[in-house]
Amino acid sequence: MTDLAFRSARELAAAVAAKEVSSLELLDHYLARVERLDPQVNAIVARDEEGARAAALAADRAVSRGEPLGPLHGVPVTIKDSLEVAGMRTTGGSTRWGHHVSTSDAESVGRLKNAGAVVFGKSNLPADARDWQTYNEVYGITNNPWDPTRGPGGSSGGSAAAVAAGLTGLELGGDTAGSIRVPAHFCGVYGLRPSYGIVPRHGSVSGHAPGTLAEFDMAVLGPLGRHADDLDLGLDVLAGADRDHAPAWRLELPAARASTMREFRVAAWLDDPFCPVDSELVAIMQAALEAVRAEGATVVEGKGPVGLDETMSLYQPLLMAQSGLIEPDESYAGLVELAAAEGAAGGFASDLTIRFRSWHTLDERRQYSRRRWAEFFRDIDVLICPVSPTAAFPHDHRPDPGFSVRTLRVDGADRPYREMLPWMAPSALNHLPAAVAPVGATRDGLPVGIQVIAPYLHDRTAVRFVQCLAEVIGGFRRPPGF
Repeated sequence: MTDLAFRSARELAAAVAAKEVSSLELLDHYLARVERLDPQVNAIVARDEEGARAAALAADRAVSRGEPLGPLHGVPVTIKDSLEVAGMRTTGGSTRWGHHVSTSDAESVGRLKNAGAVVFGKSNLPADARDWQTYNEVYGITNNPWDPTRGPGGSSGGSAAAVAAGLTGLELGGDTAGSIRVPAHFCGVYGLRPSYGIVPRHGSVSGHAPGTLAEFDMAVLGPLGRHADDLDLGLDVLAGADRDHAPAWRLELPAARASTMREFRVAAWLDDPFCPVDSELVAIMQAALEAVRAEGATVVEGKGPVGLDETMSLYQPLLMAQSGLIEPDESYAGLVELAAAEGAAGGFASDLTIRFRSWHTLDERRQYSRRRWAEFFRDIDVLICPVSPTAAFPHDHRPDPGFSVRTLRVDGADRPYREMLPWMAPSALNHLPAAVAPVGATRDGLPVGIQVIAPYLHDRTAVRFVQCLAEVIGGFRRPPGF
């Protein structure tokens, strides 16, 4: 039965449909694992056992009656606690919303339920989803299942930790600055940052007040799972026009550009002086690249069409401007005063309080960057690159609002904590889909993932590549003790 907990979401749905296991039995199995194993991880921070059991019983009755079944029928899943689930608390990791109980589902949560998923819990995240570590004053610290002295990444850290530890069948997370990709890399699971705009975000409280309808630039929702196939299934279920556009719009994502590894045209950008990557990670990624090459794929090594330095000159101020939107009014007023004192030279406060004219200028430059990426992808199907400079690092909860205090250890030297950002930037800035797949482990046994970026709206190309990659080098490995 333990192995059942580590199957893919599609395999779990098939097991329920074939009556190999009932949805209620599967739910109880996951709940028992959460009860026994989660205290050492603290990934699942809220549960609705009564509601989930009712949903599981209804799922089993549907199977018995021979009714049509959805692709996630009867599969127990959990949801990042920045997304509303009817009847459950939705805190966003913040004491501001710590007592908010949702009265409706986020649109994407509704899509999971409509596909047959049984939502039984919420997973942890950093306060307001604004860190690459996962801890907050509401629910405490989440540990990495591979090493409890280290974090699982953020902001979807609880999501990735729960998937890796076999505590859930599938997870729904969010990503603006690597919040799906970093935890997938740190925990050794699969994650997909979809193309911007194809998965509805209504019902997210990541820095928003509950009920907010306005969209955030560059922010997306996407699936995390133990198998590459989970990304394919999650994309099928989640992608589509949101409720406001559904009367007239339809989303038809292009088929993958290639079906076998041999057919892929691959660009590889595995390191860069602007944001050095630990040599151990580079060696692991290089070994994966050689396996790709040995399968007959066309491989070109070199930088992407827009360098990390130029990308960050656009991404960082656009990201900071977005962060400024979620500052409480009293804090924002102080930032405006500080920005005036910074003057023409600018600074942290100036970026947080950018004027719309300046934002629009940056956005225009961003559109030219997007054009350059589109041209690059005429002759390339996917670009593979690092997720971050390091594998999972030890917990470091020193206050650091400007990311100027904490450090990363890269090849024995301390590097700025903000260097978690540059490898996240090309995909987010340019609205490109990016999947993460596990490709190996460090000498200390920590997972290492690789990022696969595809052209805009070619999400299926990124997903198909990681499926092929899993066939070539293997995929998910279970953390010891789970």
